[in-house]
Amino acid sequence: MNFSFSDEEKAFREEVREFLASVLTPDMKRAQGMTPSVFSDKEISDPWHRALASKGWAAPGWPPEAGGPTWTPAQRWIFATECAKAGAPSVSPMGVAMVGPVIIRFGTPEQKAKYLPRILNGEDYWCQGYSEPGSGSDLASLKTRAVRDGDHYVINGTKIWTTHAHHANMMFALVRTDDTGRKQEGISFILIDMTSPGITIRPILTIGGDHEVNQVFFDDVRVPVENRIGEEGLGWTYGKYLLEFERGGGIAAARLRRGLQHVIELANGEAPGQPIDDPALAMKISEIEIDIDALELTELRIMSALQTGQNPGAVSSLLKLRNSEIKQAVTRLAVDVLGYDALVWEPTRPLYGLNRATLPEIELPVVPEYLNSRAFTIFGGSSEVQRDIIAKLMVGL
Repeated sequence: MNFSFSDEEKAFREEVREFLASVLTPDMKRAQGMTPSVFSDKEISDPWHRALASKGWAAPGWPPEAGGPTWTPAQRWIFATECAKAGAPSVSPMGVAMVGPVIIRFGTPEQKAKYLPRILNGEDYWCQGYSEPGSGSDLASLKTRAVRDGDHYVINGTKIWTTHAHHANMMFALVRTDDTGRKQEGISFILIDMTSPGITIRPILTIGGDHEVNQVFFDDVRVPVENRIGEEGLGWTYGKYLLEFERGGGIAAARLRRGLQHVIELANGEAPGQPIDDPALAMKISEIEIDIDALELTELRIMSALQTGQNPGAVSSLLKLRNSEIKQAVTRLAVDVLGYDALVWEPTRPLYGLNRATLPEIELPVVPEYLNSRAFTIFGGSSEVQRDIIAKLMVGL
């Protein structure tokens, strides 16, 4: 794709490149390149978050009055693209990209004053308490209960597939506060201190061998009522608003393009930068490149909507669906290129901590990333759910 930037935008691109060159260390880039998980490891993302915060760039999607930079959609695109090209880690999206916009939109002045600065500077590390055993795609059937007791809620129940709960000191959660009426009407959105008595975290190892997700248990956990976002019983509305940002508030095309470049490097071996000799492989790469171009245009449309104060809307489901499918296509192709080496399994994590050579470094993350990406079409709302939303709200079926 050929974009034409203004002189101001070209100057901004150079500023981003200079910043990346000065802050992004070789060790940080190597560690990120060998991380197969959907999130960057906390030990990588934390120093990166602090560097962005010191520059005022930690929350590109936030309005300036909340601490975000005064960027245009083009600048946001430039920033995300240059970060991906440089191999920068990603900041955990739970705070900046997910609960942050909810607090900005629905939080009280006191909640904004307390939480937004801590999200910006990385002092709070968040996890998401949505899915439960038996309540994933049908999230409105959740059973974790919060019973009012004076100025507190007493929470009992469990959440599952909770990414980075073992690192987080805060959780935003959907809990049931009422059983009357439609099941969506009895849900509230609550912020939970993960150091509260009664919280137990049980690790879950993914098929890719990583400890990303957990099951979290709540046994008579007391949470102040002042930690509730908005009105009691309207959590479903706030939760759906958040999901629009989870599904469509980021820029994935640039990282997908970097992943595809990794496939090309695997295929070329000792001849980097040369054309692919295998016509069938070259065709598959070209097909994925076209899909990434189309996804990129959709992301730019969403960036434009966000810049004018709109939320992503139903088009975020289209973006999430295609991002998931393209990610799986890229990682599947990488395994095909790897051939017999894909049969070698390295159980040590993190991969960048290895002091022995099981495989060449360029090959090490391929199979774990392929296995990890199988969940892309499930988390954040399964592909079937996304297609249903697209059919109803975009196509009108």
